[in-house]
Amino acid sequence: MKSVSRRSFVKNAGLGIGTVAMSPAFFSLEEMFSSMNGRYQGEKLNVALCGLGRYANILAKGLQASEFCQLTGIITGSPEKEVSWKEKYGIPSKNIYNYENFDEIRDNKDIDLVYVVLPNGMHKEFTIRAATASKHVIVEKPMANTAEECREMIAACKDAGVQLALGYRLHYEPNHLEIMRLGQEKVFGQVRLIEASLGFNMTGIDPGDWHLNKKLSGGGPLMNLGVYCIQSNRYVLGEEPVSVTAQFLPKIRPDLFVEVEEGITWQLNFPNGAVGTSTTTSTSSVDRFYAAADHGFFEMSPAISYGPFIGRSSSGPFDFPVINQQAAQLDGIGKYILENKKLPIHIAGEEGLKDMIVIEAIYKAAETGRKIVIK
Repeated sequence: MKSVSRRSFVKNAGLGIGTVAMSPAFFSLEEMFSSMNGRYQGEKLNVALCGLGRYANILAKGLQASEFCQLTGIITGSPEKEVSWKEKYGIPSKNIYNYENFDEIRDNKDIDLVYVVLPNGMHKEFTIRAATASKHVIVEKPMANTAEECREMIAACKDAGVQLALGYRLHYEPNHLEIMRLGQEKVFGQVRLIEASLGFNMTGIDPGDWHLNKKLSGGGPLMNLGVYCIQSNRYVLGEEPVSVTAQFLPKIRPDLFVEVEEGITWQLNFPNGAVGTSTTTSTSSVDRFYAAADHGFFEMSPAISYGPFIGRSSSGPFDFPVINQQAAQLDGIGKYILENKKLPIHIAGEEGLKDMIVIEAIYKAAETGRKIVIK
């Protein structure tokens, strides 16, 4: 992937899209942008949001800014949200569903894709129901509570002949495109060490919040935030980790984090000898990425959250525009579906499965105190 200058990115920023080079397949920005001039100019993918929590509100703004996607439907268990979203976004009554009548969406030609933004423990059910209704699916990270659930979701979408994508917004963000390039192209030589950590102080959270419920969340900050750290390690190195060691952090609020971990730290080992060390926590604020290579470094802080990101390398500071990450992600996925092209592996369901395999290995390593080989 060629270097992306601020000028060239701004020139294409109206498209709201970037790309990622994930080994073994590499995609250039030139290829991505040139494909925008296809037969579907002016056409839009009709999207229904399934689950109207906090992040759905952010996605709705992304859909308003999207070049190739638009919000045409909602699925919610809240009658109050049915009313407020209908008024705010002009959604017709026939495109509004609840969790009981959701399957009727099959007959709705005004909805092409369902974006699942529900708690993690509900991802599998509604992905499979959407696929069975012949709708394409985007599911938020983490893909599901277990790797086996991920496999079932992939199989269901394949059997139904629909596409399954993951909501990895950072695959389209220019600062992250740059660290992918620096790492995978070995601009400063082989990357030897990566430190990537993300945490927020969530001690003021409602005790009834689903993030604290193991059945709904699948786990604590590793599931909620740590997946971003795992992703950054994988897409900077362009490799899959082969083993991991991990340790749970002592709980500061055991009264609150009863069913899930409060914090966890881990060390991933990669085939080329690189080590990725990360910490994620629900009681401290941290948002940092650092990569040390043979002949230099690159880093960001803020790095993995919603930004705006601040980065630099041995060659100097990064200088990229702030973009709407959700619009970029939606356009990056939407263009493939509109052209009836198969999604690249790095944004398809298989990518979410890879992360879930690593997450399960991290939990096992922390629980057993042993190094776990990742197969």
